[in-house]
Amino acid sequence: MRTTLISLLLILPLFSQAQEDKSSFSLDEAIAYALQHNYSVINADRDIVDAQKQKWETIAGGLPQIDGAISYQNQLKQPQSQFPSILVPEEFLPPGVVQDPNVFVPIIFGQPQTATATVTLKQQIFDGSYIVGVQATKAFLSYSQNNKEKTDLDVRKAVVEAYGNVLLAQESVLISENNKATLEKNLYETKRIYENGLGDEESVDQLQITLSSVDNQLKNAKRLEKITLQMLNLMMGLPITSPTELTENLDDLAQKQIDLGLLDSEFNIENNVDYKLALNLNEQRYYEHKLEKSRALPSLNAFVNYGGNSFSDSFNFLSSGQEWFGQSVLGFDLNIPIFSSLKRSASTQRAKIALEKAKTQFTESQEQIRLQLESAKSDYILSIEEYDTSKQNLKLAERIENKNQIKYSEGLATSFELRQAQTQLYSTQQEYLQSMVDVINRKTELEIILNQ
Repeated sequence: MRTTLISLLLILPLFSQAQEDKSSFSLDEAIAYALQHNYSVINADRDIVDAQKQKWETIAGGLPQIDGAISYQNQLKQPQSQFPSILVPEEFLPPGVVQDPNVFVPIIFGQPQTATATVTLKQQIFDGSYIVGVQATKAFLSYSQNNKEKTDLDVRKAVVEAYGNVLLAQESVLISENNKATLEKNLYETKRIYENGLGDEESVDQLQITLSSVDNQLKNAKRLEKITLQMLNLMMGLPITSPTELTENLDDLAQKQIDLGLLDSEFNIENNVDYKLALNLNEQRYYEHKLEKSRALPSLNAFVNYGGNSFSDSFNFLSSGQEWFGQSVLGFDLNIPIFSSLKRSASTQRAKIALEKAKTQFTESQEQIRLQLESAKSDYILSIEEYDTSKQNLKLAERIENKNQIKYSEGLATSFELRQAQTQLYSTQQEYLQSMVDVINRKTELEIILNQ
């Protein structure tokens, strides 16, 4: 029993590490991973924490503030004052000086070293700008949260596009490899026929041209497969060299993304993140206008301090026998704005103009969002239609190419006709692959607008 327990304890960390080092992802798993590890998402989370700290920073500005101060002075050469000798006691007169109202003697007051220690409590009693600032912190925090939501949606869209591009590149590699194998077989057979004197050289050249083109496409598809995989890793927050594997199939994934019921979904514009951000801008301009108006109000602050002074001819302020003289002050500061040569008025009017512009932009944003929704629906329908069409066209192109293969082998079709059929097939294959990616991307765009 003890051995089993020890074995479990050893295995659990390895299992946990294996979970963290997961390298194969479905589309949903890739999105979930990116929403935790994407670099922009991480910084958006930090922005929320920063906004929370900024909120408290603003609130704390109106709460009691306590400051301490310590001052030390050593007068290396003390200032002197001159008084008539008649006013100075004889014991302070230099030798040989008699008390005479016409004779002035220099006198040094105080000791050369001074230490002062004070503690001051400050409290804001009323400040209009502080009240507005506290109110605005809620809007700023809301903006940070909505910006985080916007970042999450952008990352989701980027991951979907990157995931689809990787699948597209992988399928392109497979198709190009199959096409190349077929062409190599055709070219080999055609060369043999030509060498036996039963064919023409042009047929060999035509097939060689097509093979070279397909070979270049294959090389490019392999390069794109590597680049698109690195892009997906970057979007997910993984090292770009990570050996990530995709568990989805492009055709199956496209089939799952076809959902015409999404077109009839109820649209609540208030759930749209762009609407929320436009509303945040409107709130920000409102508080900026309110802040400028508050600057015409008086502000009142109170303070009280307590401290002490000590004097000596040497530095012995830390000794227990050193005498300190206490002092305390209670005071109020009232600042009343009276005249600013219409500066405050101009600032307030500018803030009001900015607020009116924000209201207009808010109305425009709502109309743009509604237009984006209709455009996204249209694009989604079009992508499904093109997917169905390209799927049918692919079957036709394959049938045409197969017939021309048979005709060519039987001598009923020229190499030029075969090349045309093959080129048409290759083009249709790429259109079919791209149509599947378009279905996936267009659905994601529609879901983002609907916030689903």
